[in-house]
Amino acid sequence: MFNLFVGWYRRRFSDPAAATLFLLLLGGFLIIYFLGDLIGPILVALVLAYLLEWPVQRLMRMGCSRTTACVLTLFCFIGVMLLLLTGLLPSIVHQGINLAREAPVMLAKLKVYLLRLPESYPDLMDVSLAETLLSTAQARLLALGELIVSASFSSLVNLVLVMVYLILVPLMMFFMLKDKDQLLRATNRFLPSNRDLARQVWIEMNEQIVNYIRGKVIHILIVSVANYLMFYLMGINYALLLGVGVGLSVLIPYVGAVMITAPVVTVALFQWGLSPDFAYLMVAYLLVQALDANLLVPLLFSEAMNLHPIAIIIAVLIFGGLWGFWGVFFAIPLATLVKAVVNVWPNTARATIRGDGEKKLPPAQ
Repeated sequence: MFNLFVGWYRRRFSDPAAATLFLLLLGGFLIIYFLGDLIGPILVALVLAYLLEWPVQRLMRMGCSRTTACVLTLFCFIGVMLLLLTGLLPSIVHQGINLAREAPVMLAKLKVYLLRLPESYPDLMDVSLAETLLSTAQARLLALGELIVSASFSSLVNLVLVMVYLILVPLMMFFMLKDKDQLLRATNRFLPSNRDLARQVWIEMNEQIVNYIRGKVIHILIVSVANYLMFYLMGINYALLLGVGVGLSVLIPYVGAVMITAPVVTVALFQWGLSPDFAYLMVAYLLVQALDANLLVPLLFSEAMNLHPIAIIIAVLIFGGLWGFWGVFFAIPLATLVKAVVNVWPNTARATIRGDGEKKLPPAQ
């Protein structure tokens, strides 16, 4: 057994560049896992800097200096955020409060509906099953209410933390954008010299992360606007809240679409019942979801389409469990990172022998 482990180690870590790559990945994982709360503002600023690098580059091509491009981009970004916070967020909060107030009425109608099921379908459901489903729904709503109340109190407690984010994050974003080249050179000074494999992974992942963050933001905006317009034209209650909810659900691949469908169906069912209006809404909603999955997602995330859906779901579960929201947000890039590392990792067992007897590693696939 020991010889087997030694042989595996020699095959995988005999190259110094492979050992360097492993140590860099391990160090990054440990830092984010144990110090994630402390470096949270840095990670947020880094993500937003990746997002704003594209407009900065476009302004520089138009003749602006990098400093001027960074200032203009940052002011535009802050302006858009203020418009969203002052115009969109209050409406979403208002609709959310109204939906929470209407939840007891929905629960009462659900109770009547469930208690009638045993009479209509005695072979499929009895009274005890209906009462069990009802008690489960009541417990879930009670837990949701407690969660909202606790979140309200915690938001008051964390007001200082929010102010820190509002001040520090824009400052760090500006300097990350303005002094990008200097920061990269300074970081390279602290890295080991044998980092050829790490450089290959970085070159591949850097472009993919930029495209992913930009594509994810565009994806959320398009899906939110499309679903809001569809809900508004169909006349469903809480159209803005549900539209934004569907847009945010794309953060969780596959699973998010299933989770957000439940409140959409619930609101429509209690508003119209089993009527033609309900059927029309479901057809329109499923049509928008199909266009998103089969047209928009392949256009925005063509690189991510190389990953199997099972790999993406596993990545969401693992990285979401480790790092919460950010793990879910970066599940696809992290899965791509794992794939890139596996592709470039050397394996002397597969080395080919050239005519002069020298071993040569096969190129990464």
